[in-house]
Amino acid sequence: MFGRKKIAMLVAEFLGTGILTLVVLAVQRSTIGIPYFVALAAGLTVAALTLVLANASGAHLNPAITIGAWSARKVKTLPAIAYLVAQLLGGWAAYGIYTYFVNNSFQAIGGHYTARLLIAEAVGGFVFAFAWAAIAAQRNISAAWVGAAFTFGILVASIASIGLINPALALGTRAWAFWGSMGWGTYLLGPIIGGIVGFNLYDLVFAEGSLLRAPRATATAPSTTTSRAAAKPARKTTTRKRK
Repeated sequence: MFGRKKIAMLVAEFLGTGILTLVVLAVQRSTIGIPYFVALAAGLTVAALTLVLANASGAHLNPAITIGAWSARKVKTLPAIAYLVAQLLGGWAAYGIYTYFVNNSFQAIGGHYTARLLIAEAVGGFVFAFAWAAIAAQRNISAAWVGAAFTFGILVASIASIGLINPALALGTRAWAFWGSMGWGTYLLGPIIGGIVGFNLYDLVFAEGSLLRAPRATATAPSTTTSRAAAKPARKTTTRKRK
């Protein structure tokens, strides 16, 4: 059965992803909905949510981060699946709440697959996942740095795409959908590829104990096993002659 701690983890991922999606929808659909303002709003929101929810669930708030961490063996399979379900439901619920508030639905924005969009979302997802893995490796997740990393990732991806780098966020903004081919190969697959590459590259090359990282040099203490007799000068021995 689910304990209180596990329920709190899932609720944190659901609420966090939903709040993030609502904020992005509010900015994206406003008169200032250009990528720079969307990235800034998303980064500040992620920073605030990480500060509030990190102790409950780690504040993944992004299926690309969860799948990347799972591929690097940082998260077990069953918790990863539960996180993914909670995140996608959070993004989907945010879309429903937003359309209720504005009393109107809106058209899909994802379009169909193009390699350019896939690569842009993958590179942006890689930037965020690589930074997230580095921050998490310090065992003290800094909310400000996580938010900044998400902002940078969105800015990189927005050069060629909408700039979401989060499949749950993309679901809530209608950049992809469960039905049809809209956005499956771009706003869903792209961030996941970036998350997997980002986590595993950091773990392989830069993390403590990684296979490709040279071990730190350790100073060896001078030997203390020298005997006192060796430290002192040898005594001269004299023999008496018999008369």
